[in-house]
Amino acid sequence: MSIDSTERAGAAAPARTQAPAGVNALVRMTGSGDPEQYVVPDEGARPTARKGTVVVEVEAAGVSYAEVQMLQHLHPFPPKFPFVPGYDLVGTIVEVGPGVTAWKAGDRIAAMPRQGAWQRYVELPAKTLAAAPADLDAALAVSLVTNGVTAYQMLHRLTRLEPGRTVLVHGASGGVGALLAQLAVHHGLRVIGTASPAKHDTVREFGAEPLDYRTHDLGAAVRELAPQGVDAVFDHIGGSGLDVAWKMLAEGGTLVSFDSSVAGYRPGQWFRPHVPALRRTVARWFTRHLGLTGGRRMSMYYVKPGKAFNTDYAELCRLTAEGVLRPQIAGRHPLGGAAAAVRALLDGTTVGKHVLIP
Repeated sequence: MSIDSTERAGAAAPARTQAPAGVNALVRMTGSGDPEQYVVPDEGARPTARKGTVVVEVEAAGVSYAEVQMLQHLHPFPPKFPFVPGYDLVGTIVEVGPGVTAWKAGDRIAAMPRQGAWQRYVELPAKTLAAAPADLDAALAVSLVTNGVTAYQMLHRLTRLEPGRTVLVHGASGGVGALLAQLAVHHGLRVIGTASPAKHDTVREFGAEPLDYRTHDLGAAVRELAPQGVDAVFDHIGGSGLDVAWKMLAEGGTLVSFDSSVAGYRPGQWFRPHVPALRRTVARWFTRHLGLTGGRRMSMYYVKPGKAFNTDYAELCRLTAEGVLRPQIAGRHPLGGAAAAVRALLDGTTVGKHVLIP
């Protein structure tokens, strides 16, 4: 059962569990540029749980494109340098603060703090935690936090397509795309997945039909496979590609923009890569309500913690334990190898999610 509150009705407040003070291993991002220069191993004070918080010993922390965007100061909500990156994590509670009654030391949790996960010990608000299975590999468990819930909610809470429909998944070999493709196939959808040719065999293993994303006329290539158009496009690129994706939609179809490429933007232009998706979403909302889109719609998606997040994460863990989902782990790196993990993600030659193992 997932828990998203610091209190549980009828539960007695446990005594404060104190972990010994000490040094905390961590990684800092110190500026914009190459990861080898600005993603730096460091040390700091080990945190102590305060009111309403817990201290977690991190077992695995994810590496994502959010960190790439932050490194180039192109994230839509950029933190100030220097800071500890890390969007998501899985770990074990080692200390609980006053007022925390729903969790105890020894509980295994998942969390999406959006920054701060790249360290051995991290303090987190208890109300933001989700329960993680005790017997699921840490790297697999963390791959389901941001990436998995993003894929699940876009498919089952946003588009809600009936089996038999056709969807296009951009980046079907990536951290989100690989899980989305598998979930969609499991749901009975026909999946067309874009990826580089070297990754097409992997896409086929998911049960999807691969398509080279560098195809000269991608829209025409999709229409050859789906002459009536697709019922949903899941796009993580943004920009003018959203116009191509819009033309691929069948009547009543949905275009979901869940990220934006930062290629070609100067460091520091933190909001510019995300403007095209926002502008198009607003414009198409108005034209849809005027009856000018053939029932097609465009939505932007942004994952956030909460009750639905916890419920969906638990379902993803169940599907993984049953072998329905096969999360792809591109690499397992020590904290000191964080720069290499970010570089591997930038190079784009791997399949799935890179993970740090403190």
